[in-house]
Amino acid sequence: MVKNNYEILGVPEDASRNEIRSAFRNLALTHHADRGGHDEEFIIIKQAFEDLKVGKKFPDSLDEKKRKSKFFWGTDEEERLRHNTLLSNDVAQEIKLGQEWIDALSRTNATGIRLFGSNELGQIELERKPTGALSIKGKFWAGTILHANHVFMWGSITSPYFSDNDDSKTLIHLTKGTFKLMEPIDNGYNIENGSHIIVDNGDIICGNVNGIRQQVPHPTGRVGMSLTKEHFTKLEAPNGKIIAGDVRETVSLDAEEVLALNLVDNVIVKGKKIFVFGPKVSYDVFFELKEGGVIRFYDKGSGFDISDDAILKLENGKEFFLDDLKTKKLIGFGGQDMTYEFLDKLEESSGVISSNWTSKVSGLFKKK
Repeated sequence: MVKNNYEILGVPEDASRNEIRSAFRNLALTHHADRGGHDEEFIIIKQAFEDLKVGKKFPDSLDEKKRKSKFFWGTDEEERLRHNTLLSNDVAQEIKLGQEWIDALSRTNATGIRLFGSNELGQIELERKPTGALSIKGKFWAGTILHANHVFMWGSITSPYFSDNDDSKTLIHLTKGTFKLMEPIDNGYNIENGSHIIVDNGDIICGNVNGIRQQVPHPTGRVGMSLTKEHFTKLEAPNGKIIAGDVRETVSLDAEEVLALNLVDNVIVKGKKIFVFGPKVSYDVFFELKEGGVIRFYDKGSGFDISDDAILKLENGKEFFLDDLKTKKLIGFGGQDMTYEFLDKLEESSGVISSNWTSKVSGLFKKK
C-alpha cells in the first residue's frame, strides 16, 4: 500500500504546519546524503513536505511523474528527445538571463557572482571579476554567452545537438581575450556534441574535443533506412591559436595557429601554423594550410599511425595525400617544418582525391 505524505513524514493528518516543518527537518538531518543517509530517501521526504505545503495528501503516481518530468530517459526515442529538448530550451533561457546580468555588471564595471541553470541538470556559477574577466564553474549545457574579455572555465561544455532550436545550442563568443578551460586533461573537461567556441582576438586553450554523428530517420520515411547527420564541434580563433588535446569524431578547428595531439575520425584543421604532437592522424582528417604558413608532425616514431590517406590542401587549391610527404621523409622521427612555399613547389599528388572532401570543407567554412 502506498504511503501518504503524512505517513512519510511520520505525522498525523491533523498535524499543524509547524509540526510538519519540524518533522521534515528532523528526517532531513537523518536521511540527507551529506549526513550518511541516501539521496533517494531524502528526495521522497522532501517531495512529501513540498506536497503537504500545497495541501496534497498523496505523492505523484508513476504516470503523473512521467507526465510532469521535463527530462526523461525513457525507451521511447521521440519522448526522450521531446523532454530533453524542453529541458535544453529552459537551460538556454536561464543562460540568457545570465547574459543580461553580465551585461548589467559590465556597464557599471561592477563585480558579482550568481548561479544560473536548472534543477535537473545542475547550475553553473558565473562570476565577473574586477579585471572584467568572466569565471564559469560547472557544466555548460546550452545557450549563448557573449563576452568582451577573458573567460576562464572549470567544467565541460556540451550542446543539445538533437534540438531544432538553434537558439538553445551552445555558443560561447569572445570579442577579445582568451578562452581557457582550467587544467582540462587532469579534470576531464571536454568540449563536445556540436558546441561552438569563437574568439575573435585571442586564444582557445582546452582539452579533448569531440563532435557527434546522429542517426536520423530517412526523409522519405522508408522503414529500416536512416541518414547520418553530422554535428561538428567548432573552435574558431581567426587571430589567435587553438591548443587542444585529442580531437575526435566530427570536429573543425580554424585558427591562425593550431596545436593538437591526435586527430581521429572526421576532423578538419585550418590554419596558418599547424602542429600535430601526437602519433595518430586517421584517414578522414583534412588539413588546409593558409598562405605563408607552416605545418609539422612531431611524432617521434616512424609515422605509422599517421594515415597515408589524410589530405593536406594549400590555400591555392593544391592537394597532397600525406603519403606523398612520408615518402619524402617529411613525416616521422620528429618530422620537419614544411612551409607553404616549400609545399607549393612540390609536385601535386598524382592520386585521385575524392571530391566529397572538397565539397564538405568548402561548405563548412562558407560564410553565412
